Amino acid sequence: MTKGGPHPPLTPAILVATWFGCGYSPKAPGTAGSLAALFIAIALHYYLGFTPLHFLLLAAILFLPAVWAAGATAHATGIEDPQFVVVDEVIGQWIALAGAARLNWISFLAAFALFRLFDIFKPPPVRQLESLPGGWGINLDDVMAGVYAALVLWVAARFDLY
Repeated sequence: MTKGGPHPPLTPAILVATWFGCGYSPKAPGTAGSLAALFIAIALHYYLGFTPLHFLLLAAILFLPAVWAAGATAHATGIEDPQFVVVDEVIGQWIALAGAARLNWISFLAAFALFRLFDIFKPPPVRQLESLPGGWGINLDDVMAGVYAALVLWVAARFDLY
């Protein structure tokens, strides 16, 4: 099976790894996964009062299932880091939101843009974490990209930029 080949059979691991199908977006599946995480976060914040700490906790709770799902999917497809695995983007996006001092349209937009920037350009050690085996490497690079985005948001709040 190739990166652009047919989709693997639906299993619990595939369901989690593709974040319930978001990874099958024909264009920019990673961005689709990040947007899904962002829309979920916005809904949880406005309807249930979730704070940045809640998103850090959600990311922590999802991390081990994400490692399992990404690793199982990579193994099943024979692809080291399948593009349609986007659960890592969900975790990274929620970690990015954890750095916000307050959640509003500016911090949501900034968290999205910063996370995508760090995820795409992969400054050290983001790229190096990608080389870890299986689901660990698939997820830990996005965790680090999320940490970088969260740090920038945290610093921006200290300068009252949002």
